[in-house]
Amino acid sequence: METPEQYLHRKGQEIALLNGCLNAPLDLTFPNSPAEIISRKFQITSALKAEYAIQEWALTETAWAHPGKMRTGPFEFSYDYQRADLEVKGPPFYAFKSHGSHDTIYTSSGMSAISALLFATARLMTSADIMVLPGSYGETLELIDTHAHHLRVVQLANPSKDIAAAGNKNRILLLDTSTPTHGIETAIRCTAPKTSLVIFDTTCFSSGSGRIGRVLSWARRYRLPIVLVRSHTKLDSLGVEYGRLGSAVFVDAKERAESGEMLQMLANETRQAVRLFGGAALPAHFPPFAGADAYRQLTNIRVAAILRNSRRTARYFREALASSAGQLNYAHGLYLTLAPKRPIGEDRARDLADRLSNDLGKAGLPIRHAGSFGFDFAATEWFHDTLSDRFVIRIAVPDLPTALWDDISKAIAGWWSSRDL
Repeated sequence: METPEQYLHRKGQEIALLNGCLNAPLDLTFPNSPAEIISRKFQITSALKAEYAIQEWALTETAWAHPGKMRTGPFEFSYDYQRADLEVKGPPFYAFKSHGSHDTIYTSSGMSAISALLFATARLMTSADIMVLPGSYGETLELIDTHAHHLRVVQLANPSKDIAAAGNKNRILLLDTSTPTHGIETAIRCTAPKTSLVIFDTTCFSSGSGRIGRVLSWARRYRLPIVLVRSHTKLDSLGVEYGRLGSAVFVDAKERAESGEMLQMLANETRQAVRLFGGAALPAHFPPFAGADAYRQLTNIRVAAILRNSRRTARYFREALASSAGQLNYAHGLYLTLAPKRPIGEDRARDLADRLSNDLGKAGLPIRHAGSFGFDFAATEWFHDTLSDRFVIRIAVPDLPTALWDDISKAIAGWWSSRDL
């Protein structure tokens, strides 16, 4: 259990890391509250973006006026027209033991990365089954259903057995961190996987998560080509959403094995899809504080704090809101949901999320209506639960001192119960 003093000291280190990236660091006093921490981090982030814009005034979409190497912190960029051929040199976001053989394509968002990848598979597979875990991310399923017509969604009722079963010649396994906690672990227990490709959306796992390592070890053990897709806007920006950024990492794509050759072809087709859809990353969106040892350490600690708070809230909601508790056991542990006793629509869910955050915010609690997660404040939002096929309220758990978050959890439960939802 982290004390308020320990929390303030750690947040002071995060602020110092961000502030140290400025050419002219701001003169700041030590923060005394979560509210001060939140405002200062976003203030420094704005200053970083402004400083970058002033320094890189000649960095245009066609790079015609830039006199030398383009840089953002440890990242170096080169490109020609419209960033269609964007090349990035810099530290990996993942904590790979070895990253020399991987091929990374950066995009303008996580959805841009997975969209380009799925469209690219059509060039290698005229048709394929895409095996998905129950509860997979709704927008990914919507993308497949509406635009990736060469893919047929197959729901995995019993992942460890279904992945080993005979099926279409071309089979893609999609692993998603938005699924219940047991889903991915069950999938990688399969000892005879029959799949042409594994796509692992790691967005909701810390980039140094041991579960990412276990999936990679499983794929390597059975020589399965694997691509990691990710949005870096959430957990990789120290809670400040530095800029929209995504990536697709083709693991071991530069190896000479058969799987490496297949991945290299897929990477080439994905680059073409990124070019044609205009989904290349913006250099300004690469956080200049990424890659350093202090950044990795602070990121791991803050994600661990969120997970710790989330487990406490899940236990509390099971008792205090037993009839309204939604999904409390997501694999990522970053948020949980509350489900009204009577079904509601999207507009009603959005309204409830807004009222909940506004009412508790007026009481001085650090909670906002925001459509993301991984912040230093709690975030409420409407959410479509694909497992139950209903609209619910999502509570994104923040990186706050344990005692303060316990008070917010009780306030949420009290607000919910008083309205007989």
